Amino acid sequence: MKYTIIILCLLLLLVTAWLIHLKMQMRSLSRQLEKRLSDGSRNSIHTALLDPSAIRLAADINRCLEEDEKKRQTLEREEKQFRDTIANISHDLRTPLTSVKGYVQLLEKTLAQPQQLERIRVIRKHTDELGDLIEHFFEYSCLLSDDSELTPEVFCLTDETAECLAAAVPQLEEKGLTVHLGEFGQVSVCADRERTVRIIQNLIRNCLQHAAGDITVSVTQQDGMAVLTVANPVKDPGKIDINRLFDRFYTGDKARRKSTGLGLSIVRILAEQLGGDVSAQLSGDTLTFTVRLPQP
Repeated sequence: MKYTIIILCLLLLLVTAWLIHLKMQMRSLSRQLEKRLSDGSRNSIHTALLDPSAIRLAADINRCLEEDEKKRQTLEREEKQFRDTIANISHDLRTPLTSVKGYVQLLEKTLAQPQQLERIRVIRKHTDELGDLIEHFFEYSCLLSDDSELTPEVFCLTDETAECLAAAVPQLEEKGLTVHLGEFGQVSVCADRERTVRIIQNLIRNCLQHAAGDITVSVTQQDGMAVLTVANPVKDPGKIDINRLFDRFYTGDKARRKSTGLGLSIVRILAEQLGGDVSAQLSGDTLTFTVRLPQP
């Protein structure tokens, strides 16, 4: 009886030790998976267990991870091919479009009849719209492929915003839009100036395309961030999915043909590159975009 008890105790200790070891290995597998998620490593999951079930589990996990990695690489290749295709198509379209614009300008100078000039004006309007669409495609593809380093500098966001608005006055007047300045203090940022200007220009372009009334622009600062706010009324607020506004190729109105849906996507990419962010809010029929950029 004594030996039986001793044997049972030894078996119990062995089982307990095995369960502890099994639990430690499960924790090890969990830590390895967490590490892959946190630092983006591509290491395989390994286990020191001799238990066939645990070995199969680790092998199955590794197979799943390998399949996910293959899919990720395939998506990256397809995304690169997509960007290259857009860039090539945009580049190929720019050359003949430039020739068309040149001939349109020539016709404007040589034609004298009002009816002919009106037709030329319509042609020029549509060629300009086509040029804007092509530039958006080209800018987007170049932006995603741009590996150049940022050139951060301290400058006044308020002044850059005012200059961009002044440059857009002819287009704003043509659309019958008025810009109202909200809070417009002298606010500085520490960012790449060229990319910041592109953010402002794209927000203005968005207003030119879709604003249903006057635009309100503010430049403020909050929590160590410079804040640029652009607000305007929209025609059909019910058609706008606020959660998808910054998605590539999203347009609130599927019948619109003058927008690629890339302008706001470009704004988001640029803001994130500069260490900031952009958000949108729809209140009634007023759509407000808020860009936050780091201050010095």
